[in-house]
Amino acid sequence: MTPVSSNAPHGQSPLRTVQVLGGGNAGSSAHVRSLAEGLVARGVRVTVCAPIEADRAYGFTGVGAEHVHVPRSSDPVSVAALRTACANADLVHAHGLHASFRAVLALSGRTTPLVVTWHNRAHAEGPRAHLLRLLERRVVKTAAVVLGTSSDLVDRARRTGARDARLAAVALPARRRAAGLLDPGPDALDDPDPRRPKIQAELGATGRPLLIAVGSLDRQRGYDVLLDAARSWRDLDPVPLVVVAGEGPLRPVLQRRIEDEELPVRLIGHREDVSELLAAADLALLTSSWESRSVLAQEALHARVPLVATRVGGIPDLVGDAAELVPYGDPAALARTVVRLLADPERCATLRERGARQAATWPTEDETVAQVLSVYDELTQPRPLV
Repeated sequence: MTPVSSNAPHGQSPLRTVQVLGGGNAGSSAHVRSLAEGLVARGVRVTVCAPIEADRAYGFTGVGAEHVHVPRSSDPVSVAALRTACANADLVHAHGLHASFRAVLALSGRTTPLVVTWHNRAHAEGPRAHLLRLLERRVVKTAAVVLGTSSDLVDRARRTGARDARLAAVALPARRRAAGLLDPGPDALDDPDPRRPKIQAELGATGRPLLIAVGSLDRQRGYDVLLDAARSWRDLDPVPLVVVAGEGPLRPVLQRRIEDEELPVRLIGHREDVSELLAAADLALLTSSWESRSVLAQEALHARVPLVATRVGGIPDLVGDAAELVPYGDPAALARTVVRLLADPERCATLRERGARQAATWPTEDETVAQVLSVYDELTQPRPLV
């Protein structure tokens, strides 16, 4: 079999791949951009099928990939557009459940290999949960390889009927560590970020601890538990300020609770400067009911910010001993852990050091691309002469 991990040998056409992305959360969209950039650099032709908004936000064409607008919908028109885009592909790689299902429909009747990456677990209740299970079964039984970003996703794929399920190497893209705000280096504790006081002042956290949470304002994120815990922090002196960056359907409900209960919490909406927020934070908080490779967890450890996270999904494997883990849905445990850390600078210093060491064990972008290329190599045959 002809390797595809570098520019195509003389006389052979380059490998043609299609990357299929649905609505795309921040993690999967950034991953596809990073993957596209690495593949193009290695001589692979890449077409990214995604909504036009995703290309505007993540710049797939800016790294040398072709972009084809395919709406997130699974209606016949969208599936037909995807089928056309995949017509000459040697391999199709879909990211996320809905994108994967559309790829299955688009490839119906074709022998084009399908690789699927599960970045997260779909959440639903009632009849919709049953529908999602059916979609998962259809996808994993069609895919040649399913890559899961955490071991529990790999196990789920195997239980659902995957022929071949593997743990994916997924790096935190370098652009998420831009401007030198993350990976501050070993001298960070002795040389605080000069932007820290300015950011704290802008957030209203001067002279008080600043706790940062990041993520969409939906039920999965566990922000109701975070607000329950914040109620107990009102008795501290000074009172910590919790800042939540993100937007979502629960914003009116959360805002009403904050105002009615006079909680020390601010909702600041969607932000592009998460790295700067972390540079000013005393602690990072992750209260979700489930996560795979949480971007916030990775950014916090890279930035040497002590992390308190729920012991769910792929979080324990991701952070190792470099974070304080608490049960999901337990506001008392969350509150106690935060209070203890705020009063224990030595423990915080230990977590910072461990965080930097743990982050160094995570795969790089080059390693991520290399793994994907090895999978592509297994599934593609030598291509005909030009």
